[in-house]
Amino acid sequence: MTGRIRVRKRIRVRRRVRAVGAVAAAALLAGTVGTASAAYAEGGGSSSGGSSRGGSRGGDGQGLTVDGRFAPASAFVPSAAVTYDQALVPAGGWIQVQQKADRHGTTVTVKVKGLGPHHAFGMHVHEKACGVDPKAAGMHYQHVKDPKLVNPDNEVWLDLTTDGSGSAKATAHHTWGLPEGKANSVVLHREQGGAGERVGCFTVPFGNFRTGVK
Repeated sequence: MTGRIRVRKRIRVRRRVRAVGAVAAAALLAGTVGTASAAYAEGGGSSSGGSSRGGSRGGDGQGLTVDGRFAPASAFVPSAAVTYDQALVPAGGWIQVQQKADRHGTTVTVKVKGLGPHHAFGMHVHEKACGVDPKAAGMHYQHVKDPKLVNPDNEVWLDLTTDGSGSAKATAHHTWGLPEGKANSVVLHREQGGAGERVGCFTVPFGNFRTGVK
C-alpha cells in the first residue's frame, strides 16, 4: 500500500509541474508575442489595454479598439505595429486606433505615445496590412476609388503633431463606413498631406466587428 501511495503522489507532482510549466510557457509567449491587443464591442463600447476580446450590447453603434507597440520590420517576433524609421517612430512607441460606427457614419480616433517629439506626422487609413516593405500597406483607402480624389473627404486622414513627450491624438469622421476587408492599416508618413515617406505602420482590421457589420 505504501508503495502505491508514493507512486500516486509522484504522478500528481509530475502533473502539477507540467501544468505550471505550461502556464509559464504561455505567459512567456504572451509577453514576447503580445505586441498588440484588440477588443471588439457592440453598442459603441470598447475596451483596451488587454488581450481579451469581448462585447456589450446596447445602443445603435459598434466599435473596434486595437493597440500595439512598434517594433522594427526586421524583428524576430513580428508585430502588428512596424517602424521603418526609429528616429521618428522608436521601437516601443505605442499606438491605439478606435473605430466607432453607427447610423451617422464612422469615426476613427488614433492616439500615440513615445514617438518623435514635436513632429508633424501624416497618417492615413490604407487598404492592406503592414509588412516588412513599407509599400506592403498599399494605397489609401478611398470611399470612391479615384486617383484624383486624394483628399480628407474621400479618405481617412489622421494627421497629428506630437508634443514634447511624443504623444498626440487625432480624429476623423465620415458619413460613410469602412467595409470589412477593404481597409486594413494606418500608415504614418514623415510629413503631413496626401503623400510622403512611410515611417511607420499599424495593422488594423477596420470594419471587422464581432457582429459582422459591413
